[in-house]
Amino acid sequence: MHDHHDHPDHHDAELMLRLYDLRREEKLRQARDWFATQFQAESMPDFSQRFPAGTKENAYFRMVIGYWEMAASIVNHGLINEAFFFESNGEFYGVWTKVKHLLGPARESFKNPQLWVNLETLSEKYEKWMSARAPEALAAFKERFAQMQAQGRTKQDGA
Repeated sequence: MHDHHDHPDHHDAELMLRLYDLRREEKLRQARDWFATQFQAESMPDFSQRFPAGTKENAYFRMVIGYWEMAASIVNHGLINEAFFFESNGEFYGVWTKVKHLLGPARESFKNPQLWVNLETLSEKYEKWMSARAPEALAAFKERFAQMQAQGRTKQDGA
């Protein structure tokens, strides 16, 4: 095993470009756009009510989570250098921020303690990485995210 973790090489670049290609697939692009702009669920019952199985939104949710869980797994297994990945991928962290409050209940509901474990692990590593490099950027993201969530709730309550 080479010291893949220390220096990204052309294998990292190849995999990163492959992940980028997959992300541009039309359905996944639509799903990511929907997730970023419209997905919100307060709880698992709220999720089930808003995005029941069989709906386009439920499929979109699964596509986005599935994609980022796979990408996170690749990085967590050391197949892409972590810092190299973090430098150009923040979207997974935004996804994680929108679903992490559902993690405990979802694991309980599906009887799967491993659910979203790669996304969770990578997001924790990303927080440490960002905190060491740009702590204010992480704080600013969290603040913007909280404001967006609050606005989303207000819009939905008024609908």
